[in-house]
Amino acid sequence: MSFELLRTLCGIPAPPGREDAFRTFLVEHLSPYADDVTTDAMGNVFFRRNGTGPNPRTIMLAAHMDEISFLVRHITKEGFLYVQPLGGFDPRVLDAQRVWIHGRERILGVFGTKPTHFTTPEERTKAVPLEDMFIDTGRSPEEVNALVRIGDPVTLERELVELGAFYTGKTLDDRVGVYVMAEAFKRYASSQDTIVAVATVQEEVGVRGAKVAAFGLEPDIGIALDITIAADIPGVEERNWCVRLGQGVAIKIMDSYSISDPRLVEFFRLLAEENSIRYQMEILPRGGTDAGGMQLARSGIPVCTISIPCRYAHSVVESVHREDVERSIELVRCFCEHSHRFTL
Repeated sequence: MSFELLRTLCGIPAPPGREDAFRTFLVEHLSPYADDVTTDAMGNVFFRRNGTGPNPRTIMLAAHMDEISFLVRHITKEGFLYVQPLGGFDPRVLDAQRVWIHGRERILGVFGTKPTHFTTPEERTKAVPLEDMFIDTGRSPEEVNALVRIGDPVTLERELVELGAFYTGKTLDDRVGVYVMAEAFKRYASSQDTIVAVATVQEEVGVRGAKVAAFGLEPDIGIALDITIAADIPGVEERNWCVRLGQGVAIKIMDSYSISDPRLVEFFRLLAEENSIRYQMEILPRGGTDAGGMQLARSGIPVCTISIPCRYAHSVVESVHREDVERSIELVRCFCEHSHRFTL
């Protein structure tokens, strides 16, 4: 696999509703492998490879481009910024982090809070809520007001790096899913079914792009590609781990947004066993993927999610195992090549 490509994908800012730069890069990268490339009004981009069978079905692969981020909601007279979250954040992981403010110029900032020296004993026992955090740019109020406006997006600042057998950094949710989708799309030899790889928008704020994309495409089957929670860490009981890092691609049974079609679950399990791809089964009690949006399109679509196990989700140190990423690519590739064997 290409660490450099994954690092590039993770480094392109794409707040919900502002995925343009990421989409432009992906279109340039993946278009040579597609028979047709289109973009809808919401910003979802579709890469189509036509099926070779006599009656090809349409298979929708979906991975989201957007990342958890913020919008500037208030600028104080001293030049500090307060922000509105786009997506779900744990405020415990935000204090003292660096961010990029994408205003008239891109400028660096840091999340700040009241110094611990001035907090009460009770305050020191609690996480600082996001509404009490502010961003300090190190610039004068005049400079800030010249460069930053209400509504400007803010993204976390962290580069993807190798950590032993792991890759760790920001936005692996869901750039690693986009990477898996793109690599499988490039690698599969041919398919009797038409494969449409869709890079979706606004997943982090309610799987909005996937709903629109599936409504317009009307696929026969929908497959989401996203991370899932690997909680195999100290402090979590083994029965609550969900999945483990390094133990293979995860085939989702359910999450709080969708229940995977049991026939698709069994077909993916069969493909993994036939091709000696290490896998694990996943039940995620909280959270969801684009499958939840696809499943409800029009009169309903059978869906399943193929997940890449990830520790420390929605932080700047999201971590995946390189072998799990490769296994995910191979399973999706096998599905594209053998989808005609699956019957509804």
